[in-house]
Amino acid sequence: MRRLIIYLVIAVVVTAFGLTLSYQYARQLMQAPLPMAGEAIDFIIPPGTAFSRVVNDLASQDVLLHPRLFTAWASWKGQEGKIQAGEYRVTAGTTPLELLNIMVAGKVLQHAVTMIEGWNVAELLAALGNESVLEQTLGDADAGGLVELLSLRYPHPEGLFAPETYHYTRGTTDVELLQRAHAAQMKQLEEAWATRDIGLPFETAYDALILASIVEKETALESERPLIAGVFVRRLQNRMRLQSDPTVIYGLGAAYDGNIKKRDLESDTPYNTYTRRGLPPTPIALPGKAAIGAVMNPAAGDALYFVASGTGDGSHIFSATLEEHNQAVQDFLRNRKSNLSAAQP
Repeated sequence: MRRLIIYLVIAVVVTAFGLTLSYQYARQLMQAPLPMAGEAIDFIIPPGTAFSRVVNDLASQDVLLHPRLFTAWASWKGQEGKIQAGEYRVTAGTTPLELLNIMVAGKVLQHAVTMIEGWNVAELLAALGNESVLEQTLGDADAGGLVELLSLRYPHPEGLFAPETYHYTRGTTDVELLQRAHAAQMKQLEEAWATRDIGLPFETAYDALILASIVEKETALESERPLIAGVFVRRLQNRMRLQSDPTVIYGLGAAYDGNIKKRDLESDTPYNTYTRRGLPPTPIALPGKAAIGAVMNPAAGDALYFVASGTGDGSHIFSATLEEHNQAVQDFLRNRKSNLSAAQP
């Protein structure tokens, strides 16, 4: 009897030792980097896909070298039925254990699209249309169609989307992305409107958004936006025409050939701020947060005019009188002529 007990003890010890070795070996395999032919492999788990199908697909792509071990480990951990549908990316150095945890946590692949400050709606829609992963549902929707599809509070979609970088997952629609961008723009507009200076010539936050879009198109220098906003605010307060070339260009639409002419400045459209006082009827582009902030809190001063400096850095010369401005324009034309002459062989 005593010998039997000894044998049983030995058997238990040997079994336990074997199980320990097996576990350590299995854990070692689960923590070893997956074999990767390249930097990354993308794969999609459709909704309702069985765990066994996922494992077989990964094994067929030579991502999993030990599919049975992977399945056994997931079953032992109670994770076999917890993987989530979506698009995933396996990168070099990922282990089977990390891959399993990623699928269980639903850490799906994130794609990104950037909406650029100064884009108009047509440019924005063209960029979204080039996103192959984004689900395209807009079709040939025009401005009126966008207003209806997105339930916008304004009659035109121009300027109503925050120019930022947005991350999205496969299956996201263009409408959903635009809704996010619209919500972001309305949020930052409302926040800026709440902290605006007293005495600005705006009846509504939308008026400020219109001017912000003009400021956005007038300069790429963030440091100059409050200065330019100050000029336009003072011109509105003095009932002077804004005389902004970007508004004229927007009003010309497809007729603009890249070179604004005198006849363009004299051709009346709702967006021609040379022929009409006040703001144009809608924004002309996507204004960023800095441009919106500049319009709500413009720089103080007496400047009523500005013109490009001609130095090539995008800066402007600001003037308080028409005489000073005309001289600045002449200086600009002289500098441009000199630069063109120097550039010729």
